[in-house]
Amino acid sequence: MRRILLALPLCLAVAAAAPAQTAKDAIKKVEAVFEPAEAKPGQTVTLKITVQLADGYYTYPTVQPSPEGKYSANAINFPAGGPVVFVGETVDPVGPKAKKVEDYELLTYPGGGTWIRKAVVPPSAKAGPTAAKVKFKLLVCEEDRCFPPKTHELEATLKVLDGPAVDVDPKYKAEVEKAGKK
Repeated sequence: MRRILLALPLCLAVAAAAPAQTAKDAIKKVEAVFEPAEAKPGQTVTLKITVQLADGYYTYPTVQPSPEGKYSANAINFPAGGPVVFVGETVDPVGPKAKKVEDYELLTYPGGGTWIRKAVVPPSAKAGPTAAKVKFKLLVCEEDRCFPPKTHELEATLKVLDGPAVDVDPKYKAEVEKAGKK
C-alpha cells in the first residue's frame, strides 16, 4: 500500500506532463490580409484568409458538393457595411482531397488552405488606414475525430490611398451601389 501511495504522485506528474491534443494544438495559424494592402477608392482588393494546420489535421470548404455533407463545412461571416463592400462569392482553396463517407463524398483540405473573397473600397472612402473584421467558424478534424468548431474573429488592415476614386469594376458595380444605399 505504501508503494502505491509513493507512486501516485509520480503517475500524476507523468499524466499532467502528457500534452492533451486539442484544436489549439492542431491550428498553427489563422490570419486575414488584403491584397493589395493599399488601394484607391473604387478599387477591388482580395481578402485572403489563410489557415495552417499541424500535420495530420484537415479542414473543410465553406460548401460541400453533397447535401449530406452540410455539417462538415466552415462558415465565414462577412459584415454588411464597413470600410469595404464584400462582393461575389467566397472561393474555397484549390486542390481539395475527396473523402468517401458512407454513400457520399466530403471535400477536405489536409494542412489547411486559403479562402478568398473580393471586396471593393467604396468610391466615397476617405484616405487613411482602415480595417475590416470577419468571423471564420473553423472546423478542424483528424483521422478519427473532429473538434468543436471555433469562431475566429479576424481583422485585415487596408490603407486607402489619397486621390480621386477609380471606376468600380463593372461586374461589382450593382453590389457596391446596393450597399451604398443601405
